[in-house]
Amino acid sequence: MITLLGTGLLGSAFARALLRRGETVHVWNRTAAKARALEADGAIAFDDPADAARGASRIHVVVSDDAAVDAVLEAAQPLAPIFDHTTTSTAGVLERTTRWRHRGVTYLHAPVFMGPSNALESTGLMLVSGDRHLVAAARSLLEPMTGKLVDLGERVDAAAAFKLLGNLLLMALTAGFTDMLGLGKAMGVAPAEVATLFDHFNPGASLPARFARMIAAPYDDPSWELAMARKDARLVVDECSRAGIELPTLPAITAHMDEMIARGFGHADWTVLARDFLVS
Repeated sequence: MITLLGTGLLGSAFARALLRRGETVHVWNRTAAKARALEADGAIAFDDPADAARGASRIHVVVSDDAAVDAVLEAAQPLAPIFDHTTTSTAGVLERTTRWRHRGVTYLHAPVFMGPSNALESTGLMLVSGDRHLVAAARSLLEPMTGKLVDLGERVDAAAAFKLLGNLLLMALTAGFTDMLGLGKAMGVAPAEVATLFDHFNPGASLPARFARMIAAPYDDPSWELAMARKDARLVVDECSRAGIELPTLPAITAHMDEMIARGFGHADWTVLARDFLVS
């Protein structure tokens, strides 16, 4: 029997996928109706996480944050191995791993890059890291839940760290797209027309090489000088200002550009923006 604590969109999809594979699944959610909705799929819902966890061979946790993970685990007091798919802090993972090990219970953090459809269809990415023996033992349990299980090594909080890195990239992309739509509106380019840019210009394919160049720090061999990048940013700001549109993201970027130019980096490659995070 497998227990799933947290049946929001992702947790419900995990539960249904387990049920499809013929597993007996106990479910709990803070909002009881969300757990009870899974009874139509064959799950057994509980109002108390301790009752849901009793007798389980393993526990999967999919809740909102560190506080929610700690609260539900303290309430459940599980004896079976815990697999936590919640996006949490690195400090929280380190503390929970130690705390539950002292109680004789395995805690393994396994955050995901998945939407509900991925969880239901066992696609997407799941990250894991930590004690080599624990990860090896967990592999056969976790691999059927995902399209790819990525082992990030023995650092206990590496999976948490890389999940946050990935989410930050997604936030940055969404913020950039938002500014693009704002600029498009300022210039009279409809959203659907803005999207056609990607028919011809696909910077996504160059991201790994661009990042590699960035951390190599070739500031004295510029492909685009910071001062010229700042000029183009000014053009964007001017277009939006004429239309009375204020972009949410670009002002922070231009402020950082201005700071680095004031420090004498105007003729350096524009990746010098990352300099302070690369110098130890």
